[in-house]
Amino acid sequence: MSTEYTVTIGLEVHAQLKTKSKMFCGCKVEYGAEPNTHTCPTCLGLPGALPAMNGEALRLTVRAGLMLDCNIPEVCKFDRKNYYYPDMPKNYQISQYDQPLCLGGGVPLHETAYPKDAQKTIAALGKTIRLTRIHLEEDVAKSFHLESSSGIDFNRAGTPLMEIVSEADIASPEEAFAYLTALRQILVYGDISDADMEKGQMRCDVNVSVRPLGQKEYGTKIELKNLNSISGVRRALAFEIERQIAFVKAGGKLDQETRRWDDDRGETTLMRIKESAHDYRYFPDPDLLPVRTAKLVEDAKAGMPELPQAKRERFVADFGISEYDAAVLADDASLADFFEKASKDSPKPKSVANWIINDLLSALSAASLDLSACPIQPASIGELTVLIEGGTISGRQGKEVFAEMMVSGKAPAIIVEEKGLKQVSDTGAIEAFCDEVINANPASVADFKSGKEAALNFLKGQVMKLSKGKANPAVAGEILAKKLAQ
Repeated sequence: MSTEYTVTIGLEVHAQLKTKSKMFCGCKVEYGAEPNTHTCPTCLGLPGALPAMNGEALRLTVRAGLMLDCNIPEVCKFDRKNYYYPDMPKNYQISQYDQPLCLGGGVPLHETAYPKDAQKTIAALGKTIRLTRIHLEEDVAKSFHLESSSGIDFNRAGTPLMEIVSEADIASPEEAFAYLTALRQILVYGDISDADMEKGQMRCDVNVSVRPLGQKEYGTKIELKNLNSISGVRRALAFEIERQIAFVKAGGKLDQETRRWDDDRGETTLMRIKESAHDYRYFPDPDLLPVRTAKLVEDAKAGMPELPQAKRERFVADFGISEYDAAVLADDASLADFFEKASKDSPKPKSVANWIINDLLSALSAASLDLSACPIQPASIGELTVLIEGGTISGRQGKEVFAEMMVSGKAPAIIVEEKGLKQVSDTGAIEAFCDEVINANPASVADFKSGKEAALNFLKGQVMKLSKGKANPAVAGEILAKKLAQ
């Protein structure tokens, strides 16, 4: 990205709330249901149908606001946002305009929220992206464009939807990636939304502009649509920023427009020119009373979960693990819970963290499994570390036990017993192995006595081989060193 230009990015994120029913009717919220099976006169906009507010959606939005450090006004209201599109049959969307549920706030960016290839070159570590507002509205229906016709599924119409609007604080595609990752983590931690972009539960529109370095006035804002993943947002921004800079450098004048991201081709294409801002003619919805938020705030504060940042700090303080390991574990709420359960009876939580991060996650990825489908129970990871740290099995044997745990789901102690893997720590038995190895390898003994330290490792390896991997390597090393020093 050119250092001669300043990049300005703002995001509008739509997140579906985790409710059982829609925002203004009792229809079920269900992803993947047969099209147009969860509808009623209210969400279809039929004459005479009246909305009834979903209290759980209000509570979840307030919880999101508190987790993001927003201000919650004493009163909020709902408005009619008027426009006609096929996906909104009543010709307006119930939304919030001048009195939303949440104002201000911010999303703090942390190291592991950035793409892995950018974590060593973060321009502003610890940056917080300010929020303008969070308002609550109803989602629209889903349109399907076929070869010669279009169809609409109204199951999604009316689903409670938060719109989270950021300030134009984002300065690079990598910061946009980190913002969306950190925001998604908070929404999932709070059980506010599943925020799965592939299922359309979290969607975002991107506004981006460029201007010569030192110019105070913002450049022309371009909006990007059709962004279906967090990595897709990063790729789209990287392309669009370079496109705009090249266009301006060549003497062109950018027009305010909306562009579509084509992920297969890796480029943006023009959708439409924006000649002026939309006038949606908002006015207060006459069917819905204003909402006093005091009780919502009280309920939300009582049920506030631990934030990801607080969990990272607690993991470092309570378990003595590194900040990076704490960040990896705390990035996913279910993984953090798995770690805490696994560490409950382990004397070395650091070892538990290493097994989870280095072995468990790799094994799950190789098997294409989610943590929810993991055959290993958290307590079994803790038990495995106890067996290794206590000298019952070696680290190498631990790898063998772990592999069997992934296949069978059995407890490690059972696998050790069944496979006869218990490590020999009896000094008498190991001493006999050492004597046999010393007598069988006089050349290596001579090498060690002449100062070649590597010879000791060879001899220790022979002891392990002779004992079929069951000898305690630390004890074997001590006995060999003592005997060879004589």
